[in-house]
Amino acid sequence: MAANANIGAARAAFFPSLSISGSAGVGGSSLAAFFTHNAFTAYGIGSLAQPIFEGGKLRGQLQLTKDQKDEMVLNYQKTIIGAFRDVSNALIAAEKTRDTRIEEQKLVASAADATRLARDRYQGGAASYLEVLTNDSNLFSAQLNLITAQQNEALTLVQLYSALGGGWQQ
Repeated sequence: MAANANIGAARAAFFPSLSISGSAGVGGSSLAAFFTHNAFTAYGIGSLAQPIFEGGKLRGQLQLTKDQKDEMVLNYQKTIIGAFRDVSNALIAAEKTRDTRIEEQKLVASAADATRLARDRYQGGAASYLEVLTNDSNLFSAQLNLITAQQNEALTLVQLYSALGGGWQQ
């Protein structure tokens, strides 16, 4: 809007400018003369100015304002494209981290079943305690990986919220 107004102002510089001013008052040599209708005086003056030769200055100013408007439009478009790119990247990252978290949950469930089975086998005398410890270690590792996946998913959701223009106060 402001850029369009600047273009209009640059175009208006090509045309003549007219200014009119006026004043009015009362006057006289005595106090009684102030209150007669003859004491009232009014003056008016006007001027007309036309640009005659500016050496291309007016055309240059008009072109400059048009170019500034074009630059503003391009910057606006660049900002919009960047915002769409950021949202798209955040959506893709959120989907990938959600899929990773789901897979990690499946691994934790599987490791928990393996640990339960190893304990049952140990109590039945079919396995050594080393097998139970190994499965416990695998379960703990899977749980840590799940926690990391949950943390990454939460971070990508925050990035998505930010890319969508989320407003939080610090």
